[in-house]
Amino acid sequence: MTEPNHGIVLGGGWAGMLAAHVLARHLERVTVVERDVLPDGPRHRKGSPQGRHVHVLWSSGARIVDTLLPGLTGQLVDAGARRVGFHQDLVTLTSHGWQHRFPPRQFALMCTRPFLDWKVRDRVLATGRITVRQRAEILDLTGDARRVTGVRVRDMDRGVPRTLEAGLVVDASGRGSRLGHWLSALGLPPLEEDTVDAGIAYATRVYQAPPGAAAGFPAVNVAADHRLREPGRFGVVYPQEDGTWMVTLSCTRGAGLPTHDDDFLPYARTLRHPLVADLIALAEPLTSVAVSRVGANRRLYPERLDSWPEGLLVVGDALAAFNPIYGHGMSSAARAAAALDTELERSGVGDGTARRAQRAISAAVDDPWIMAASKDVEYVNCRINATDPRLTGGALARQRFSDLIADRSIRSPAVCDVVTDVISLTAPQSELASSRFLSLMRKDRVLPQLTAPPLTPDELALVRLNPRSTVGAGGS
Repeated sequence: MTEPNHGIVLGGGWAGMLAAHVLARHLERVTVVERDVLPDGPRHRKGSPQGRHVHVLWSSGARIVDTLLPGLTGQLVDAGARRVGFHQDLVTLTSHGWQHRFPPRQFALMCTRPFLDWKVRDRVLATGRITVRQRAEILDLTGDARRVTGVRVRDMDRGVPRTLEAGLVVDASGRGSRLGHWLSALGLPPLEEDTVDAGIAYATRVYQAPPGAAAGFPAVNVAADHRLREPGRFGVVYPQEDGTWMVTLSCTRGAGLPTHDDDFLPYARTLRHPLVADLIALAEPLTSVAVSRVGANRRLYPERLDSWPEGLLVVGDALAAFNPIYGHGMSSAARAAAALDTELERSGVGDGTARRAQRAISAAVDDPWIMAASKDVEYVNCRINATDPRLTGGALARQRFSDLIADRSIRSPAVCDVVTDVISLTAPQSELASSRFLSLMRKDRVLPQLTAPPLTPDELALVRLNPRSTVGAGGS
């Protein structure tokens, strides 16, 4: 027996809370099962180790969340989150050179992950229709290969197991999901899986930004150049909601990573440009280095199974996890929530709903998957175990086309607009192969290559740096 009007979400993170909110719009009650104790404020938790590194919520994801939770974006900005217009409010050294600061086409919200999770969780749980079972370990799914009827959980404090029945179970338990084990126990075959692992690792410190700089100085991004055929090193300085800078240094396999406070600034000086190092050299560090080495792109394909059990869905990092440097994880989870909402609105919870919804969710993560995976493939020492033909065939031709787009988009405003729409997940990646875009590549005006960071004298004064150059500062 099941409780058809009860939904269960495994995991109380970003993807889980959005999924729970969607279920609560269509079911009588929803239960979120979570191993951690969810904090009642913007604090880190053990089950979210990546939360100590930079995060961005792209405009496409923000708009979806605003549809589900009206006014949330405005609330985040009012509470201190920085709305960064791409590319006016960002200074970026791409693999092909400095990006001109064109008028903003899309935006990203920059703030700490605990702050963002807390604000969303607070809004989602305010409805009173969602119960959170904290400190609960998921043991297995109940049911059989044809239908999942619930989950068996164990209270981690008392050690008491209990079965929770539901009409729909959503696995949002992240990279550590035991979905493969659970499906095997139901008699289902293993899911197909693709992995693209460039060996990404991250080291982050928080700094006190100079007065006025958190709001008035652009975000900074210094990327590696994959064409050098050497391990890549990256660095970003992103403003946070409390007047601080979050500085994340990252690398691909073979480049090493600073793990001690004394190594952080010297490592920043090994990037392709000293801007990140110059900024933090004059700022006060507020935290020690936090390190993470979980950054592989990994995707499961539940939609390819001949028979997918009724009553089960998988979303978030449990379905598709990306190299966090591209900032697509949270927007992908929002896209999945929107796809689930659409399917439940169309057909409710009934026969075939889970399979149709899972196909829609998997389609929603395809663009961010291929963008992240195909980019990481370009780095040396990347380990690939994939069947996706977009990753295994014609790589050289695709890389040449990608390099051509990258070179043009940093200097061509119309080309940059389209590329920004795609990167922000506002437009499909197929737009980059459209006749309209190819025409823009040939016809749009191309500005000169910038030779230095496009910073204005006023911006440099905010961070007490001497002007190296203001060529191209402020846009075209």
